[in-house]
Amino acid sequence: MTRCRWACPFTHPRPIQLSLMSRLKCHHCSSFRNFVRRKPISAYGISLKPRARAVARPKNMLYYSRLSKKKKEEEMNIVCLDVEGVLVPEIWIAFAEASGIPELRRTTRDEPDYDKLMRWRLGILKEHGLGLREIQKVISTIDPLPGAREFLDALRARTQVILISDTFEQFAGPLMEKLGRPTLFCNTLDVAPDGSIAGYRLRVEKSKLATVRALQSIGFETIASGDSFNDLAMIEASKAGFLFRSTEAIKAAHPELPAYEEYDELLAAITAAF
Repeated sequence: MTRCRWACPFTHPRPIQLSLMSRLKCHHCSSFRNFVRRKPISAYGISLKPRARAVARPKNMLYYSRLSKKKKEEEMNIVCLDVEGVLVPEIWIAFAEASGIPELRRTTRDEPDYDKLMRWRLGILKEHGLGLREIQKVISTIDPLPGAREFLDALRARTQVILISDTFEQFAGPLMEKLGRPTLFCNTLDVAPDGSIAGYRLRVEKSKLATVRALQSIGFETIASGDSFNDLAMIEASKAGFLFRSTEAIKAAHPELPAYEEYDELLAAITAAF
């Protein structure tokens, strides 16, 4: 170690060589005076070439590994999860089976354009005279996927979790109750007095990606998981992202994304990404 002799209280494990005269610059008091050295200058790993300006390196990387570990511990992580297909069954598939209308089985796994998909769905509902009441009756019979509540509880015990879905608040209420009331960001429906669904309002365009970007802008590191086309943007924009019980077509189109089928695997992958 060296110490600046001009009343600077700091020691310098990594002084800077300024010239052949072994003059060192104090990092704290900016003095260019000679330091009181207890070892020869070569002991600090400093080059003695003319006009060389080198920084002494530690003999091992322990110093840097400690900094890296400290930085990782200081990261504020938040997990963003899709809902339908990840934690609960697909609502529209359940309603298609209950109503006997197979056309309603089409989801964001099949159609990447969400606006096109919803306009098509609303057209079918209008054609068959169905409204919110009939859909909510089916939703009341839906339970979370086996193991979903336990997975979500274990994940929430480790870190903060937000559910981000393209579903609607009029659909999600009973399901969130069964999942322990996690935080949910979703959209809303425009419902006519007679109970028919007149339209829908998105919380924000490209809501999943927009939410992840907003969280990152206020200091969070995001980890995301989903199963459909509309989840890919938030997965790819996050520090770590995973497909869960996705289709073979999506997995084949994105081989760079880790894909899992079991909650234990997904929980381990998310935990390792912290």
